[in-house]
Parts: sequence; C-alpha cells; structure tokens
Amino acid sequence: MGSITLTFAKEINESLQVNDAVYYYNGTNTIKLGTCSAIGSDRLTLICGIDNNTARPASSNLILFSKDNLVNTSSIRGYYAEIELKNNSSSQVELFSVGSEVFESSK
Repeated sequence: MGSITLTFAKEINESLQVNDAVYYYNGTNTIKLGTCSAIGSDRLTLICGIDNNTARPASSNLILFSKDNLVNTSSIRGYYAEIELKNNSSSQVELFSVGSEVFESSK
C-alpha cells in the first residue's frame, strides 16, 4: 500500500479529519482512494493511503470524503442548541435547507 498527496487550489473542507475515507468521482463511478492520513497545516494538501491497484484520480475529478459512522455518531444533547452559519465566500449564496434531529429524552 502506498500513499498519494492531493493538492488543492482552495482550502479543504474543515470537516475533513485524519482517518476519514477519501473517494473520487470520475464522471461514471465513485472510487475509494483510501484513508486520510495527514492534512497540511495550510489545508491545501492531504495525504491519503492508496492501494497500489487503485487508479489515480485525474486533476478534474471530484474529491469526496466520508466520516466513520462508528466514531461520529453523537448528536446534540441537552435542552437547547445554538448554531452559527457562516458564508466565507465573496459571492452571494443561497441556503437550501437546514435539518435537525429531535427527540424527547426525558419527562
């Protein structure tokens, strides 16, 4: 098993963490590259483990990642939650949807 370094023109999504699964979409199929092993301090590069038989992504391929659902299963707890949404883009954007998971935990 080897490793591959991916370099981006813009900062990598801040949700990406070491041990997240990294994929790429080649226009037809979604292919798993491997597991993220390091993220550059400037958040412009990531190092990912990759099997020697896995095709390398082209520079035009979409890079995706997913969380390990065994580790990241917690939800908001308590009587209230406060969130803050930020748009750090210089252009106007539209928020399509915001969802939440709510259940009564005590009576």
